[in-house]
Amino acid sequence: MAEATGPSRLSVGRLIVIPGLITLAVTILRLVGERQHWSDVWFNRTMGVSIIGITWLAPVFGVYFALRLSNTDQQPTSFLRAIWYSVLGALVLVALAFAPALLGVEQSFYGRLLYGWGIFVVGALVARRGWPALFKTLLAYGYFARVPVALIMFFAFRGNWGTHYDAVPPDVPALGPLVKYLWLGFFPQLLLWVAFTILAGMLLGTLVAGIARLVKLERRAPV
Repeated sequence: MAEATGPSRLSVGRLIVIPGLITLAVTILRLVGERQHWSDVWFNRTMGVSIIGITWLAPVFGVYFALRLSNTDQQPTSFLRAIWYSVLGALVLVALAFAPALLGVEQSFYGRLLYGWGIFVVGALVARRGWPALFKTLLAYGYFARVPVALIMFFAFRGNWGTHYDAVPPDVPALGPLVKYLWLGFFPQLLLWVAFTILAGMLLGTLVAGIARLVKLERRAPV
């Protein structure tokens, strides 16, 4: 492991506070945009990603966290190993996602949700082995980012706001408001989307930090 050149240790709280506040601001902007029926090009009110949204911030802040941690004693024991486990985590996720269809396994609505949450969590845990400090940071940031969304979704489901926060898949069974929120809002945000944040952040973060470390070592090498 290369010698750290920055502070020996960074506080997770201090590291995520600014990215977390930026993420919260984007969440509020999207909420206002959808409620005010601003351009659908920027504010998608259906299920899926939106140009204005926090999904894109996970890999961006993953790079930021990785670069900050790479200059401390919280860097990985091996950047190559960190990259490998991040890629492996993504590959495990993809393989498990296609497994039911390839094996001809029929899944119920609830089974599909549980399986989806589970494979993201498994992928994130695989990626953790390469760089535990980055995993811990992204986990904390993931909850900072997703808890406000889960709270917004509670009120969106109660009020039928017609936003992506209360959008549901076409095959959703008849559910009471609270049960619908738990299945489609609370648990997905705090399991699937936090795990997605970890995977996306670690995948790009380990790669960029590894390249940055390699460039730095080459610059220091004697000619």
